[in-house]
Amino acid sequence: MASSSSARYAKHRRIGEDEEAEEAEEEAEEELERFDDFTIASSWERFISEIEAICRQWLADGPKILMQKGADCVTPFENLYMIKRELKHGKRVYSMEYYFMKSAKGKNSYWDDDTHSMQLSFGVDEFLMIAPLSASGVVLDDPESTKLLSSVAIALSSCGSNWPAFVPVHDPSRKAYIGIQNLGTVFTRRFEADRIGSQVPIRLMHLEGLHELFLSKFVLSSTDFPARVKVHFSMKLTYRTPEYDYDNETLDSEATESLTENEVASHPKKQWDDDCPWAEWYSAEDPVKGFELTAIWGERTFEETLEMAEVENASSFVADSWFLHPVVSQYMVDDSIGKFVGFASQLHLLVNAYESSAEAQFLEDFVADTSGQDNSKSTTVPPPSVIDRVMKDLFSDEAGNSNYMEAENKYTRAMRGAPADSLFGQFCLHALWFGNCNIRAIAVLWIDFVREIRWYWEESERLPRMKSSSTIDLSYCLIHQKLQMLAICIERKKSVSHEKGAGHKDETSNTKAITKVRKGSAGVVPKMMLLNTFQEMHAPYTQDAPLMTEDMHEERLHAAEAFGNAIGLSGQLERDILSSDMSAFKAANPDAVFEDFIRWHSPGDWVSEDKVDGNSGWPPKGKLSQRMSEHGNVWRKIWNDAPPLPVSEQKSLLDPVREGEKVLHYLETLRPQQLLEQMVCTAFKSSAGILNKTTYGGFKLMKTKMDQLYATMASTLKSLQVIWLET
Repeated sequence: MASSSSARYAKHRRIGEDEEAEEAEEEAEEELERFDDFTIASSWERFISEIEAICRQWLADGPKILMQKGADCVTPFENLYMIKRELKHGKRVYSMEYYFMKSAKGKNSYWDDDTHSMQLSFGVDEFLMIAPLSASGVVLDDPESTKLLSSVAIALSSCGSNWPAFVPVHDPSRKAYIGIQNLGTVFTRRFEADRIGSQVPIRLMHLEGLHELFLSKFVLSSTDFPARVKVHFSMKLTYRTPEYDYDNETLDSEATESLTENEVASHPKKQWDDDCPWAEWYSAEDPVKGFELTAIWGERTFEETLEMAEVENASSFVADSWFLHPVVSQYMVDDSIGKFVGFASQLHLLVNAYESSAEAQFLEDFVADTSGQDNSKSTTVPPPSVIDRVMKDLFSDEAGNSNYMEAENKYTRAMRGAPADSLFGQFCLHALWFGNCNIRAIAVLWIDFVREIRWYWEESERLPRMKSSSTIDLSYCLIHQKLQMLAICIERKKSVSHEKGAGHKDETSNTKAITKVRKGSAGVVPKMMLLNTFQEMHAPYTQDAPLMTEDMHEERLHAAEAFGNAIGLSGQLERDILSSDMSAFKAANPDAVFEDFIRWHSPGDWVSEDKVDGNSGWPPKGKLSQRMSEHGNVWRKIWNDAPPLPVSEQKSLLDPVREGEKVLHYLETLRPQQLLEQMVCTAFKSSAGILNKTTYGGFKLMKTKMDQLYATMASTLKSLQVIWLET
């Protein structure tokens, strides 16, 4: 018993000691809290103190330092900046914003476009705005608004600032505010604004009623209404033209006289951009919705209500200043992809297709049915009737030959795309509007496009939209070069077939002709004679160098590096060219020798030993160069084997059938990414070219903007301009 009672006593003693320790800690905390409460007694005072500290910091910094610290420019006002801080009071979080001017506004400048609505309504330059962080951003009850405004007023008074402060109240649609401004230690200015959105009293629709309402704010009762009070007044009236409705446009009476009633009903309505170069591809939304005329009356002083009525009825021609500006579509201001349908939106889709083109090795992989996939909506393909309509437009007989007339710009060639009016250029422009320009729709359109091209090849029909030329322009994309090659091959194939049908008898008669007859002479070479016979040397007609696309030049260069020989020939092609030239020279000069050909074809390989004074006898003294004199020289061997044949009797250096089939093989096996790379370059170039055809008079800024657009595209598309060699 004794042990248990002593244990209980020890336990109670420990509990007592713990309670005393806890009470001591609580007393220490209470003393600390009582110490803090001596300076800031409540959360409201702490809230005021925090506002004051922020305002003091903003006052000390000034506009320049605040802009350096990250103050934001208030759009669309170039001269107005804002900096904000968040404050917490109880369970509510508030945002306090300080609006200030970068530079002081001039006198009577409150009606210009760089004026905030608060500045316009209350005649202030800089001001504070405090509002809760909520969905509406306004204070919905009077006690809270009064408490907020009082807090800011006390804080501004403590730091000696006369900034006006505002609090948004009531429903957000009313745009209502209350405000306060300290004017020294005696006077205080209060602000109050409200907006009547609907059911405006007729009296307040006129200046007389507004004048009376303004004066009523300065009297306590109707009996105190002053008879004559000077009121400073300025006014801005805005007149806006109604938006033009193209859908309800009616045709002129003169234009409808010769049309029947049904024809008038089905006649297409005229759009604003019918005469613009892009109208062939799409009709854009009119960016100008109308015009606004703003008439401004500067500050005046009035004493009677009747004077206000006279001003209201006065003509706008007596206003102090006018401002006329267009009302621009919001889509043009936002510049958002997907809102404004045009070349920009479609090119964005084409770039998306390019990014997804690396998923497959063949275009046929994208044509497979994707109806079971989640992204089937983004891979829709128009019906066959639409494809037929596109093919008909691309290969129309009315298209004819293209002259590749492009708007001149120094960056046009740098983009390496096909001309806009060429066959591939038109294909790219059609692809922008084919379906939603997804990779599957492009693959389907390309396969039909190549199938149509093969038909033209097999039927030896001229390719439409291709320039009639015997050269290939390497400044365009590789697909356009291939189509140029194919167009030339079709013409050569047709001419060869005609010659085979009509020239067989002439060929047999030529074999029986005398071999010493001169053939294929293009004229006498001045001051050059044949070494053995002292006859005039004739220059022969020679075949043009074989046409090559850029990838063929690359192949030839690689072959020369890998299989070059002692005399610098890169392959069989160079041998064939040299043999053709030698045969033509022999036909034009039947008594010529190898040295004569070298003197004409490669003068650098003839070492002359004649005197400098020109008094040399005949034959001229000289010899072949060392490389031409070597034993087993390839050039001499080709000379010995070359028959004397003029160009008209030689086999063409260009095999049109072989080269044409190679072009079709390239088009049919083109990798998706290779196709999309060239499509992107061509589509951007063609779209810019079409826009550049727009007439904008002497507006120099447009010329500058177009040059900047071309320069940006040229530098951006440079990474896509890669030569893809066939493997």
